[in-house]
Amino acid sequence: MIRKFRFGKPFDTEAVVEHIEAENGIEKFDNRYGEISITDAGDSAFCYRYTMSDNDAVYGLGEANRGINKRGYIYVSNCSDDPIHTEDKLSLYGAHNFIIVDGNDKFALFFDYPSEMTFDIGFNKQDLLFVGCNKYDLDLYLITAESILDIVKEFRTIIGQSYLAPKFAFGYGQSRWGYKNAEDFREVVSKHRANNIPLDMVYMDIDYMDSYKDFTIDSKRIPDFTAFVNEMKNEKIHLIPIIDAGVKVQPGYDVYEEGKANDYFCKREDGTDFEAAVWPGLTCLPDVLNPEARAWFGEKYSSLIDAGIDGFWNDMNEPAIFYTPEGVEDFKQFYDESIKDLKEIPSFELVGRTVGLANNKNDYDSFYHSINGERVCHKDVHNLYGYNMTRAASEAFGKIAPDKDILLFSRSSYIGMHRYGGIWTGDNNSWWSHILLNLKMLPSLNMCGFLYIGADLGGFGCNTSRDLLLRWLALGVFTPLMRNHSADGTRRQEVYQFEHIEDFRAVINVRYRLIPYLYECYKNAVINNDMMFKPLAFVYTEDRIARTVEDQLLLSDELMIAPVYTQNAIGRYVYLSEEMMFIKFMPDGSINKQILDAGHHFIEVALNEVPLFIRKNQKISIVKPARCVDEIDISTAEFIGYC
Repeated sequence: MIRKFRFGKPFDTEAVVEHIEAENGIEKFDNRYGEISITDAGDSAFCYRYTMSDNDAVYGLGEANRGINKRGYIYVSNCSDDPIHTEDKLSLYGAHNFIIVDGNDKFALFFDYPSEMTFDIGFNKQDLLFVGCNKYDLDLYLITAESILDIVKEFRTIIGQSYLAPKFAFGYGQSRWGYKNAEDFREVVSKHRANNIPLDMVYMDIDYMDSYKDFTIDSKRIPDFTAFVNEMKNEKIHLIPIIDAGVKVQPGYDVYEEGKANDYFCKREDGTDFEAAVWPGLTCLPDVLNPEARAWFGEKYSSLIDAGIDGFWNDMNEPAIFYTPEGVEDFKQFYDESIKDLKEIPSFELVGRTVGLANNKNDYDSFYHSINGERVCHKDVHNLYGYNMTRAASEAFGKIAPDKDILLFSRSSYIGMHRYGGIWTGDNNSWWSHILLNLKMLPSLNMCGFLYIGADLGGFGCNTSRDLLLRWLALGVFTPLMRNHSADGTRRQEVYQFEHIEDFRAVINVRYRLIPYLYECYKNAVINNDMMFKPLAFVYTEDRIARTVEDQLLLSDELMIAPVYTQNAIGRYVYLSEEMMFIKFMPDGSINKQILDAGHHFIEVALNEVPLFIRKNQKISIVKPARCVDEIDISTAEFIGYC
């Protein structure tokens, strides 16, 4: 059952596509599922409170920090450009305000609110679930059902079907910020091919552009882009360029000139174009919440599609801000008045002021969108920007190339964007803890409709190690997006950079053996509004121990995955709620099989092996590996299972 409660005058985020008649929230909300209070102003103008029992678990929030069960910490929905995902971070790149309470009462809440919202799930008071925001203009959806899986399906039905990525998007992808010219890309392809390592996609980070300008090519680095795209196609390689949110302020640059002439950019309060610095220097932000501006920006992807491109990743769309001219002026004034004449500079204050130039709250509060003839302050709709940038591209693809399957994913997102593209979880680091965080985000994102998902395997920042990359790839074998990506200035982490390349080949080959099966699982989850990855607690509902297991996931109906995510480990402990077949894909292509009883087990897994569990009375198909998705031979399919 789904009920919709309206408070104030909410902004229509278009996250929900199914019409549900709104009830007056103050009068009609069922107090069995919590209490709501509203005030006229303050940090907690809207407050929701629910008293949790000792055994209640709380799931959801999509791309959020910490565990699958969110109980015990604070989370803030506020799309943030912050690459250092330590446990204390409250906000990441996405904002997904959907939670499930699983206890004596089973219910879910979707707070359709596009600005900053706080979820205190037993942090300040262990039995209190508190949700608050500084305005009371929102729609609140209450969903009840017999099981939490039914609740997820009910929610997924009202928010619309998830984006369906093309099959080639399940191939292995190599990326690095630092590939600067055609020769760099050719080297990546040739070394994968020479070492018989499967590869389908090579990603183009910001250096392919002319001065970091969207929808341009640096002709000195890639002299004939269309010919180069075709050259890569002949190698069965899809080039996937990045598109950033900001449009460079540069007279004569056609995208800038068109946006300025048609008032398609976000504005300051005085009506002038809002400018903020990102990679190109000063940029303007396309007002993608304005339907006309959104259609215009989406059409700009056509120049790359006409050149043969069939995939994009949208970035810097929280939107990220390095600084604004206003912020720099404030800093100069602070320096002149407080620092300039001091013999000893208070470093803590100077550092704080410097760091505070980026993604400053005052900057987000100072620009505006034009929506249906009304001016709307960005701070009130902040979490919708990345969603609508990706929506702009997706809607345009339907007009530009209606018969073409195009890969599209984004860094920033809000519920609703799942209909238009996937996401990757942003700038992680080469930390063992981030393998586990990657795993825990998978079911939480599935709950919110995001099915084409993945992380930067090996870690984007810091320097990876051989064993960390192998272990992370073994998890990436199962995620829809399987991409190795790293930052300029870090250790090169293409798999051919490491000794014993055959170990990396063996792990990536497993992915290609599973692609037909995994893609079918993915499509079924899209069509049936289902989850591809489920916590054990969602299926083994009567198993008290399964409820606490967060480093193992069920994949579709047949499998369980349990990656190794600790340094120097020879294996790991697993818990089985039922008897299962433990299999390992071995480096020589063979498969080891062992029946394990329900209960606790230690399994040994070498660095060049990929572990997997098959549930009783289930089977999966595997094929022979291939160098790319297009060359997978379905006639080689065979079944392995526990029947």
